[in-house]
Amino acid sequence: MDLPLSRAVVPRLEFVATTGSTNDDLREAATGPEASAWPHGSVVVTDDQTRGRGRMGRTWLAPTGKTLAISVLVRPELPGARALPPEAYGWIPLMAGAAMTEAVRRAVDAAASGSADLDEGDDTGGVEVVLKWPNDVLVSGFKICGILSELLPPSTGSGTAAAVVVGAGLNLTLDEHDLPTLTSTSLLLATGVRPDADAVLADYLAGFLGLVRAFTEHRGDAEASGVAGRVASLCGTLGDEVRVELPGGRELLGVAERIDRDGRLVVRERNGVTQSVAAGDVTHLRY
Repeated sequence: MDLPLSRAVVPRLEFVATTGSTNDDLREAATGPEASAWPHGSVVVTDDQTRGRGRMGRTWLAPTGKTLAISVLVRPELPGARALPPEAYGWIPLMAGAAMTEAVRRAVDAAASGSADLDEGDDTGGVEVVLKWPNDVLVSGFKICGILSELLPPSTGSGTAAAVVVGAGLNLTLDEHDLPTLTSTSLLLATGVRPDADAVLADYLAGFLGLVRAFTEHRGDAEASGVAGRVASLCGTLGDEVRVELPGGRELLGVAERIDRDGRLVVRERNGVTQSVAAGDVTHLRY
């Protein structure tokens, strides 16, 4: 897979024909003896990942050639070569999720605009694409992409800041027999049109790295950089009644009210008490 559009928007992109995990590949490269050859924005991608991982230790498998596994190296650095504050790292997976949501939306819109069966005034084909906090992308309630971020120690690479490997698994052309769960979908199933993998990937990479650039230029301030507003506008979780499975087996029920300054989800419980959630599985109860 040549991916010329995607290669044009990042400093380094390596496509591998098959691999266990693109996150593992990129982590090893970014922490190895040639780490300096892997700058901020470097990417490893494949359409055949055999040992992909999801959140909460889940495995992620897909047929060859029907999905993209994408890992991006983020080395956030503030003006003056200062490190990003630790509390600001929670926004990195949210920025990836926002960028992927926008890329999928544009792919859906492009497919819909070419259909002769659209209702007048509807340029989306009736398909809703939203970000599910913290980093899943849903198409009409069905998962099309999941994101897993892994923090690398500050001593890696340039040594000036901790780095993050952000992995995304995007379902491109899975059919109903390939889907890993009953709540999954693909761009092909959602639109009826085979997507241009390079165009979607380039759109995601440009959007994600653009958000990271704005975020670091504003010293990790999500509000001032516009990142907080962008994420909130895409987040379908806000305003929904949710169930959150917290570490340790605890469960939180309430309404997702907002995202706080550190990227945590603020949930108002049924007794009126609010709680900020930094980790856990979120279920939209309307689904």
